[in-house]
Amino acid sequence: MSSSSLSSRRVSALASLAAGLALGVFAVMPAYAVLGGAPMTPPDGATVSNAVTHAAASTVASASASSSYIVRTTTLAVGTVVNEYVGSDGVVFGIAWQGPRIPDLQTLLGSYFPQYVQGIQNQRANGGGRGPVSVAGSALVVRSGGHMGAFAGQAYLPQSLPAGVSPSDIQ
Repeated sequence: MSSSSLSSRRVSALASLAAGLALGVFAVMPAYAVLGGAPMTPPDGATVSNAVTHAAASTVASASASSSYIVRTTTLAVGTVVNEYVGSDGVVFGIAWQGPRIPDLQTLLGSYFPQYVQGIQNQRANGGGRGPVSVAGSALVVRSGGHMGAFAGQAYLPQSLPAGVSPSDIQ
């Protein structure tokens, strides 16, 4: 067996293991938002803070209603805080989390989850070992890292960011 075939098999096995762990381990920690879709109802045991409306910064003197967004903060039963960024159209364009556990990314990312898994596979195949995850494409950006008991991350859809909202606003 050639070394490139063995390396390819190893990367494939590691990617499958990572995806399986994400599905199996994180499936017990429900989340409530779906990136690119409508906000969902918070899971049992979660507490929701009042949603806060923000006007996106704009180069125009007055911010229009179409550039406003809502940040809804939910603390999951496990202690993880999830901020959900919802545009004026009612669609979630960004999500950020911080806490002792990574939330259920398959639920949070919705239909974008396969792109996230592919991005992790590409990162690992290009020499990125364990550690922080950074998946950046034209359709999806996910950054996640931390250590046991202290995780943080963000995911957003670059094309869906309202005018005047930058990636650094998603915290």
